[in-house]
Amino acid sequence: MKARVVVGMSGGVDSATTAYLLKEAGYEVVGVTMKTWTGEDSRCCEMSDARAMALRMGISHYARGAAAEFERCVARPFIDDYLSGRTPNPCVECNRHVKWAALLAAADELGATYVATGHYARTARLANGRCAIQRAASLRKDQSYVLYKLTQEQLARTLLPLGGYEKDEVRAIAARAGLAAAEKPDSQEICFVTEGSYADYIEREADEALPPPGNFVDSEGNVLGMHKGITHYTVGQRKGLGLALGAPAYVTKIDAEKNEVVIGGEPSLYRSSILCDDLHFMSVGDVGRGEKVRAFVKIRYNHKGEMATLERTGGDTLSVVFDNPVRAATPGQSAVFYDEDGYIIGGGKIRLE
Repeated sequence: MKARVVVGMSGGVDSATTAYLLKEAGYEVVGVTMKTWTGEDSRCCEMSDARAMALRMGISHYARGAAAEFERCVARPFIDDYLSGRTPNPCVECNRHVKWAALLAAADELGATYVATGHYARTARLANGRCAIQRAASLRKDQSYVLYKLTQEQLARTLLPLGGYEKDEVRAIAARAGLAAAEKPDSQEICFVTEGSYADYIEREADEALPPPGNFVDSEGNVLGMHKGITHYTVGQRKGLGLALGAPAYVTKIDAEKNEVVIGGEPSLYRSSILCDDLHFMSVGDVGRGEKVRAFVKIRYNHKGEMATLERTGGDTLSVVFDNPVRAATPGQSAVFYDEDGYIIGGGKIRLE
C-alpha cells in the first residue's frame, strides 16, 4: 500500500471522488471534514453526507473543528473588506489559512504523508526545485486561481487527483462507485452565506454600525441619486442600482471615505493597468526591482485572462500592465499570474491607484 493521505471531504461529489480515486490508486485514505461553523445550520448535512460516503468506501472519517480559525481568517476579513469598499476573495484565504492548515494538522496527528482535496488543478515540482500549482486540464472547471496563496510547505504535501478530469467524468466515476454525491449539485460560491445575500450576511454578523446610505455620483462628483450603503455594491455591478439615467450605468468605484459610489458607462470600467499588493509568489521566489516578467493574468475567478507585464514598484507592490484593457478590475479581488505553461507565478490583491 502507498502512503497515508488525508482527504478533505465536504460531502460533495468532487471530494468524494478524490477519496475514491486515491484509494483505487493504492493509498491509505482517511477522510476529514472541517466544521467551520458553530451550532446547527444547513451545512450540518455536509458532515453527514461525507461520513456516509466514507463508510461506503470503507475508509475512516473524522470531524475537525475549525470555527475559530474560520471566523478569524475568513469571515471577519470578509466583513471588514466590504465595510472598507473592497470585494474580498474568501476562498483564497480559507484555502491557505483554514483548509490546508487544518488538513495538515490532521495529517500530522494521523501519521499521514499527504493531504488532498477535490480542487480542479494540478501540482508539480519544477526544475528550480519549487512546488507550483498548474491550471487544470479542463479550463472550464479550473480552480487554480483560489490556490495561489498556498505555501511551499503546503504544496509539497498536496495531491490534487481531479486536475486531469472534466466534471462530467468525475460524476461518472462517482456513479460507477455507487457514491450518493454523483448527482449532487455544485456548492454555492460563498459557502458561509447560507441565507440571503452577502449584504444580508454582513448586516447580521457585523459588530460595528454599517455604512449609511450615501450618494451615487458620476466621475465629476455630480450627485445622481442615493445608494443603500456601500456594502451592497461592487465594481462592475449594473443590476440593483435603482438609477434611471437613460443609458446603462455601472459601479466604477467605491469611495468608502466619502461614502460614495461612483457611476459611469461601460467604457469607464476598462483599465490598462493595476497595482497589486499583499503579494505571494509560487513558481518563483520573487520578482525583483527592475525585473519585468511576462505573464497571463486573471483578475477574477471566472476571468478568461489577459497577457500582461509585471514589474515591481515597491516593497510589496507590483505593477501589472495589460496588453489589452481588462474590464472591472475590482479592489480586494486577486490578480493571479501564470507562466506560458499554466503554472502559477504568484498573485496579489488588486489596487486601482
